[in-house]
Amino acid sequence: MDSKEYLKQSSCLSNYDRSQVAILDFGSQYSHLIARRVRELHVYCELYSCLVKAEELSKHEIVAVILSGGPSSVYDKDAPHVSPEVWKLIEERQIPVLGICYGMQELAHVFGGTVAAGLKHEYGKSYVRRVEGCNSTLFEGLPQDFQMWMSHGDKLTKTPEGFKPVGATDNAEFVAIENLEKKMWGLQFHPEVTHSPKGKDILKNFCVTIAGAKQDWVMTDYAQEFIESVKAKVGDGHVIGAVSGGVDSTVAAVLMTRAIGDRFHAVMVDNGCLRKDEAKNVLKRMREDCGVNLRCVDAADRFLDLLKGVTDPEQKRKIIGTTFIEVFQEEAQKIEQQMGKPCDYLLQGTLYPDVIESISYKGPSATIKTHHNVGGLPATMKLKLIEPLRELFKDEVRELGMALGIDETSVWRHPFPGPGLAIRILGEVNRERVKILQEADAIVIEELYKSGHYRKIGQAFVVLLPVQSVGVMGDGRTYEWVASVRCVETTDYMTADFYHLPYDVMGTMSSRVINEVRGINRLCYDISSKPPA
Repeated sequence: MDSKEYLKQSSCLSNYDRSQVAILDFGSQYSHLIARRVRELHVYCELYSCLVKAEELSKHEIVAVILSGGPSSVYDKDAPHVSPEVWKLIEERQIPVLGICYGMQELAHVFGGTVAAGLKHEYGKSYVRRVEGCNSTLFEGLPQDFQMWMSHGDKLTKTPEGFKPVGATDNAEFVAIENLEKKMWGLQFHPEVTHSPKGKDILKNFCVTIAGAKQDWVMTDYAQEFIESVKAKVGDGHVIGAVSGGVDSTVAAVLMTRAIGDRFHAVMVDNGCLRKDEAKNVLKRMREDCGVNLRCVDAADRFLDLLKGVTDPEQKRKIIGTTFIEVFQEEAQKIEQQMGKPCDYLLQGTLYPDVIESISYKGPSATIKTHHNVGGLPATMKLKLIEPLRELFKDEVRELGMALGIDETSVWRHPFPGPGLAIRILGEVNRERVKILQEADAIVIEELYKSGHYRKIGQAFVVLLPVQSVGVMGDGRTYEWVASVRCVETTDYMTADFYHLPYDVMGTMSSRVINEVRGINRLCYDISSKPPA
């Protein structure tokens, strides 16, 4: 099916009623972190490509602009730059600007400073010292010297006219600059990363103290605003949506139920590769505890029959994805036949990182993606999208879930892939191997809860390897499967480090899995990081 035939989401938030900090992205790996740190201050912000048009920004009530870092050099031929029209808008509205790393160099480039390649690159921790006599509002409450994270090769060698230095390091004379008349500040370091302990204070000084941004981004208010807007938008119409039991779909389903009650029709598809007792537990939790109008389709046989003999993980994904769409469409038709009228809207669990992916700057040689396919659902379904979570990061979704009164266990569940255990079984998927992995996975998760490590881990799961090993159990030899436990620490799920699980917890897991799960006689622990793994 051609991509034009899929339901599309828009690539902009179109939030014109709320004042905001606008973050212009120059392609930095840290841009999304700037947005997260600002949101943690309860200040609403949105991220735009650095090539955003002034026409788009002018539609919003912008109280401050932050220029992100980026991999380019401002003096390169193809380097990205903010348009003259945007600079004119900033000047006319007297909007405060903070440039971070490349963003500071962009300020220097535009206003007549000099940026050059440094003799020494700076990557990692560095101590910034305030210039003698410095009383910059940006550093209010900070000590004379403070640790920050550097990641740059170029540096400012001459400040633009009207800018004065307010911070330096042993390697660079101008790591913080300001121009009070223009309301502009520049930082060579990255205040948004966790390695900059006082970075959040600097961002608060800029956004709240200098720019006067409102600290009114509160999830309880967000929930009520969404509920009221959906009531007005949907009227007496009906909404259908897929529910998996994960935190995103649970929060979205509860929000929709609070707004329109049983006119929201939630569908869960059991593909035969879910966690142990997952369908039963989700049905109970969603129906009884959350009051969601949920039906579960048991399509396990259909999926597992199609997966026979398939070993390639990408092929597994395609089979499960295509079949899910077919099952979901069939169920949607049944619901419509029972109602005697069509559903008008589709609930979609898009998060803000998905939106960021479609609008952020990818570099001069890359095409900026303007749309995402929405779960591969065909446009012939003629459904309009409702995306309650598309302004939120994962941690904000959890905060919203708690504000809605959803139980803590549901809110803090680890992410689970759409194809389920099928991609955690390396090699062919069959009923026997699914059963083995379900039992092992349940034991590992149970032990993480018992030992108090579950909430400290970003994601934990067991992988069943296509390897058998010789073992001894009782008086006999065994020749059974090898499984591997994977626990990682992560905040963005794009990068991850393996979690340092204590040996005694590993030992308990191993003993229980090998003794209680028929089919596994060896348990390993994965200590690779992502990337490269």
